[in-house]
Amino acid sequence: MQNEQNKQRIIQELVPGKQITLAHIIANPDEILYKKLGLDPAVEYSKSAIGILTLSPAETAIIAGDISIKSSGVTLGFVDRFSGTVIVTGTFSEVDAALKAVTEYAEETLGFTVCKITKT
Repeated sequence: MQNEQNKQRIIQELVPGKQITLAHIIANPDEILYKKLGLDPAVEYSKSAIGILTLSPAETAIIAGDISIKSSGVTLGFVDRFSGTVIVTGTFSEVDAALKAVTEYAEETLGFTVCKITKT
């Protein structure tokens, strides 16, 4: 009984802000990663990078997808306006340019808090 009185209950809530919480580039991904992401490796495997963005509010993913394809030669692999996830594929320089364009627009024009672009 004593232990039960000392337990703390933690409640977590998602409070959407204006932010990009993940901007990551995977260089030279293995073919299996394309398959697991639902991307066609026959088309995408010739490309050399995958870019991943997570944005809040989630609808911003639509804007990020638009900026990505207009700013470089990336292919839009996935956009989820409910979770705020965007996946793009292309050469490393195309994906890098797309993520830079999205993060700069979000920070400078939309007033978002933006994480740095990471790479593996």
